[in-house]
Amino acid sequence: MSRSIVSFVGAGPGDPELITLKGLRRLREADVVLHDRLIPASLLDEVGSSTAVIDVGKAPGRHCMGQGHINWLLVDWARRRERVVRLKGGDPAVFGRLGEEIEAVRSAGLAFEVIPGVTAATAAAARLGISLTERGSASTLVFATGTDQSGHCPSALDWDVLARTEGTLVFYMSVGALDSITASLTSLGRDPREPAILVELAGVAGERVVAARLGDIAAEARAADVKAPAVLITGPTVSAASVPLTVRRVSSHVSV
Repeated sequence: MSRSIVSFVGAGPGDPELITLKGLRRLREADVVLHDRLIPASLLDEVGSSTAVIDVGKAPGRHCMGQGHINWLLVDWARRRERVVRLKGGDPAVFGRLGEEIEAVRSAGLAFEVIPGVTAATAAAARLGISLTERGSASTLVFATGTDQSGHCPSALDWDVLARTEGTLVFYMSVGALDSITASLTSLGRDPREPAILVELAGVAGERVVAARLGDIAAEARAADVKAPAVLITGPTVSAASVPLTVRRVSSHVSV
């Protein structure tokens, strides 16, 4: 019987020191590493000299490896080597297509484990000194995707519920649909004056923050030419954010 195991490891948002000890150990023990584009590059220095390292990263607007082929590679390598690490940016279970890859590995009769990582939302909040939840004002925390599989604002989301949610909303993959996201929320009753923050490259060199009111942040992001990946955070706790000196604060007319 094969002793192969596929370890789905969260690499964290960009700071290599944010990987877990268990994730780092699996990386050092790996026979094969298949990694995303947005992992901390220095983590690959931790793999052994005989380890096969394969870039399977995706990027908007560039030709990249399809998900089906990535699934096939995971199974193929796991059948040939014992310890396969699938290294994913952030947390594997948060908008990382983890379910599809687990299903491929499980269907092949292979063992797997999931080692969580720090996701972009919590990393961005930590960098800015805010809590995503707060007793009495933000008892709900919602993680949502800002774009669907076609690259558009997802119509399947219950925008009425999101607009009325008394808490913190976080939208991943939000840059391309920022106008639609904010318009959907404010047109259904969410306060356009609510504080919002858009964090580009959270935890990575080159990180930038756009701070504005919810109703203004799409225009501010365009003026700053914000690029993906970026997360949008809006809610009552955002007003307590302190933007680090190493981060460019774009909107000067909003106090956050």
